[in-house]
Amino acid sequence: MRGLKDKVVIITGAAQGLGQATAFRFAEEGAKVVIADMADATGTLKTVKEKGVEAIALPVDVTKPDSVQAMVDKAIETFGRIDVLINNAGINNDNVLRKMTHDQFNKVINVNLIGVFNCTKAVIPQMLAQGSGVVLSASSVVGLYGNAGVANYAASKWAVIGMTKSWAKEMAKKGLRFNCVAPGFCNTEMVAKMPEKVVKEFVIPKTASGRLGEPWEIAAAYAFLASDDAQYINGTVLSVDGMCTL
Repeated sequence: MRGLKDKVVIITGAAQGLGQATAFRFAEEGAKVVIADMADATGTLKTVKEKGVEAIALPVDVTKPDSVQAMVDKAIETFGRIDVLINNAGINNDNVLRKMTHDQFNKVINVNLIGVFNCTKAVIPQMLAQGSGVVLSASSVVGLYGNAGVANYAASKWAVIGMTKSWAKEMAKKGLRFNCVAPGFCNTEMVAKMPEKVVKEFVIPKTASGRLGEPWEIAAAYAFLASDDAQYINGTVLSVDGMCTL
């Protein structure tokens, strides 16, 4: 992708899954990678460095503004700037409405929505000072269409789209871009936890491509949207879901 070499990218939730695949892809494009996660990201960091780029791994709890600010401050101290933020960190805690607890609902909203707000707010001063920057946030096919038993997750992912479109309108003239990627069901740890019967009898038949997505396919979408090839794309949602119709 054009324009990614030596760009500084922060990826939350990069210890595994889609975030890890995204870290690998940006490293392959020559970017400097900040791998941010609550989990141990040693493995991701090792592989990224093996690709010949500069990288650091930082602990972060996206629900805590102080933790997020510490991550951003360290990234700027290390690399001097922040060109791309990828709000990938996310969780699910499924249940139908009549059984879902307030705690289940709040935990998902705190990570998937408030976490995106916290991280984006923290990088904006640096991006505004630079006069450039790209923020990419993870929505979901579930955020677009909803699904039974995941109201908290769907609400968080739909709300991320609303924030993204609003921020794009606020800051487009200042040189900043904000977009979402809405993945379908992919071969990740999160989907692996779903009952096999649900995946085979519901998810796959509802996906026109007839298969789950692969993490690298989502990473490719993030790389494109962060690149100079996408510099006129702002405030949009890129669905990467194999034409899933849920």
